[in-house]
Amino acid sequence: MQRGALLDAARTLLSEGGTEALTFPALAERTGLARSSVYEYFRSRAAVVEELCAVDFPVWAAEVEAAMERVDTAEQKIEAYVRRQLALVGDRRHRAVVAISAGELDAGAREKIRAAHGGLIAMIVEALADLGHEQPRLAAMLLQGVVDAAVRRIELGAAENPDQITEAAVAMVLRGVRG
Repeated sequence: MQRGALLDAARTLLSEGGTEALTFPALAERTGLARSSVYEYFRSRAAVVEELCAVDFPVWAAEVEAAMERVDTAEQKIEAYVRRQLALVGDRRHRAVVAISAGELDAGAREKIRAAHGGLIAMIVEALADLGHEQPRLAAMLLQGVVDAAVRRIELGAAENPDQITEAAVAMVLRGVRG
C-alpha cells in the first residue's frame, strides 16, 4: 500500500510540477511518510520513474489497444489509435509520463520509456501493413511523431482547442497513410 501511495503521489507531483517537483521530501510530505522511509521503497528518483513507467504505461497502452479492437478496418484502427492517445492527454497518468519524458533521466529509465513507446508503435504496424505500406514500422514511427506533436500542442495549451488539434492530427495521419 505504501508503494502505491508513493507512486500516486509521484504522479500528482509530476503532473502538477514536472520532474523538478518529484523529490523525496515532496513524496514524504504527500504520503505522510518519513523521508528515510521513501528510500526504503525507492533508491532514487529514476527508480520511481522506472516503476511509474512499468505500472502506468501498460494501462495506457491497453486503453489504446482496446479502442483499436472495437473497430474493423485498418483505417479505423489507425484513427482509433490517434484519437485514444489524444483523448488520454488530460489523464494524470499521461501527464506524468509526459513530464517524465521531458526530464533528465538516467539511461535505464530512458531505455524503459523507449521500450514502452516501441510497444505502442508495434500496435499500429499491422494496420499499416494491411494498407500496403512497404515499410510499416517506419510509417508507424512517423505516425507516432504526428501524435506526439499533437500531444505537445495540447499540453502547451495552444491557441487551438484540443478537439481542433485532434481533428487536424487524425486528418493528417489518415491522408498520409492512404498515400
